[in-house]
Amino acid sequence: MIIKLKKLLYIYIVLISAVSFSQIQETDSLPINVDDYVFVKPGDTLVVNLNEFSLLPKHKFSSREDVRYYLWFRRKVFRAYPYAQLASERLDSLNVRLEKIESKRKRRQYTKIIQKYIEGEFTDQIKKMTTTEGRILIKLIHRQTGETAFDNIKELRSGWKAFWYNTTANVFKLSLKTEYHPETENEDFLIEDVLQRAFQEGKLKPQPSKLNFDFTKIIIERKSEINVEEYKLFFSKMRKKGKIRKAKD
Repeated sequence: MIIKLKKLLYIYIVLISAVSFSQIQETDSLPINVDDYVFVKPGDTLVVNLNEFSLLPKHKFSSREDVRYYLWFRRKVFRAYPYAQLASERLDSLNVRLEKIESKRKRRQYTKIIQKYIEGEFTDQIKKMTTTEGRILIKLIHRQTGETAFDNIKELRSGWKAFWYNTTANVFKLSLKTEYHPETENEDFLIEDVLQRAFQEGKLKPQPSKLNFDFTKIIIERKSEINVEEYKLFFSKMRKKGKIRKAKD
């Protein structure tokens, strides 16, 4: 079953966004300089809606150190988001095109053309992704397409050859059935927070989610509190194993 999931993940990433990504060790360090980032202690928050434009409240961090972990995580989201965005665009265009092609032979030919294009364009970039970025990508695929990677594979797999079952040994500890729930999952909330602020600042190209949630309500309920404890624990374990370098204070 584990081997099967590895193969399915590789097929899906190649199918609608790129070839597979391989796990590499987290070698990047936490940001050192956070002076340019606004640090706000607990206080009142306010969200104002102006013609589909939301003014998000300032973050609440428990400590200055937490800002560094948030900025580290933001960098991961920035790296994964463009591929999820592209996956949604490729999937939409592929489905629209295939609906207009009646011949099964021509459908296979068109799919093969898209396959080669994607392989040549994105293989090198996605292979450099870390496991954290890969996990974020899988969640964002659900956000952007409205279906999990696993469900998308079930619908699209029939059009692909066994060629895509190769090198997947480095892909593990990831579930294709992972969903995106910013209203209940802390990591998903952080991802959506990063995205919404990046959209407003023009740092990422906005693309509406195909899932039904209201981030304005979610951030009010969470009182803008940023919880990065799981990443502190992650870095602590990795440092003990000597697999990442510790940033200087």
